[in-house]
Amino acid sequence: MGTAAPGATDEPTGPLGPLGPLTGLTVGVTADRRRDELAALLLRRGASVTVAPALRMVPLADDALLRAATEACLARPVDYVVATTGVGWRGWMSAAEGWGLAEALLGACREAAVLSRGSKTTGALRACGLREEYAPESETMDAVLAWLLARDLGGRHVVVQEHGAPLAGFADALRARGAVVTVLPVYRWGPPEDPDAVRRLAARTVRREIHALPFTSSPAIEAFLTAAGPDRDHVLSALRRDVLPVCIGPLCARPLLTAGVPCAWPDRGRLGSLVRVLTTELTRRHRHELATPAGPLTIQGTAVLTADTLLHLPPLPAALLAALAERPGTVLSRTELVRRLWPTAAPGGDDQQHALRALETTVGRLRGALGAYGGVVGTVTKRGYRLVGTGVGG
Repeated sequence: MGTAAPGATDEPTGPLGPLGPLTGLTVGVTADRRRDELAALLLRRGASVTVAPALRMVPLADDALLRAATEACLARPVDYVVATTGVGWRGWMSAAEGWGLAEALLGACREAAVLSRGSKTTGALRACGLREEYAPESETMDAVLAWLLARDLGGRHVVVQEHGAPLAGFADALRARGAVVTVLPVYRWGPPEDPDAVRRLAARTVRREIHALPFTSSPAIEAFLTAAGPDRDHVLSALRRDVLPVCIGPLCARPLLTAGVPCAWPDRGRLGSLVRVLTTELTRRHRHELATPAGPLTIQGTAVLTADTLLHLPPLPAALLAALAERPGTVLSRTELVRRLWPTAAPGGDDQQHALRALETTVGRLRGALGAYGGVVGTVTKRGYRLVGTGVGG
């Protein structure tokens, strides 16, 4: 279910001070289009951002398929025009202008009922002097399809502007009702420019070095999971529990929901709204304010704020401290901590034994990094470790 961030503003605030509410947290960006804008919104809030586009948007302005489809639109009267994205619509109009077909195309659209998938698409339509007859509040293609199927489509000419991936099911449903459908492939998704960067992001997700993954399209989700290769199930496991997936809307979230991954999304499909939801959910999950014998301690991701110092921990010690901080005072067994910090280690095998030895080393590194606060990581003989302290305000 989508959740909005109540009371959130655009200004970075919070107990970690002017460094921003996402200080200490790492966010992976898989988007191609508008990736710089999304990264800037996250950086402004103090996050560490890893950009690894899972797909590449390839414009088809010079593609023979797009021109042929445009000419097919003009070969017979158009009854309905379905605009799916603002960038796609503007790209189509720009290409038509280059071919000298823009005025004829806009004239055909004025004689048709124009349907807009969402507000950004509506803005692009109105910039061309067109008015939409229908735009669903949900901003989903399912709602647009339902609106069309409620009408007599026998012999009607429906023009559908695609957005990145083919809308085969959409067009097939219209044709089954007798419509003549012309599909406009304005742009398509291609392979990423740096596939290794996507694979590295997937591996860091498995290791829980990434705290959140915002997604702006369902094809990007599918490409990211494909890039994970043999680690796909481990990536999904991380997304189900430890790594927060936030989608631009319910349509985008479908691949994850189908895989049993709960997702958050904003009430409005905007990047700013997406980042506000991400900020609210991440701080709720990862910020721990504690009272310890050494003094107050705020833990968030890799950041630790003491009374007068901000520390940044390496990923493994930070993950260990976060696990202990979730249940201060509770003893966590070595086996449970290994499962949290090395999720791919096979139980009972050599990997687990290696991880148990690595855990002892990580405890030592954490205590050393915390300095005067190192004593808050307590050892309980033959049982495990606990954080010496109590939660504040929880």
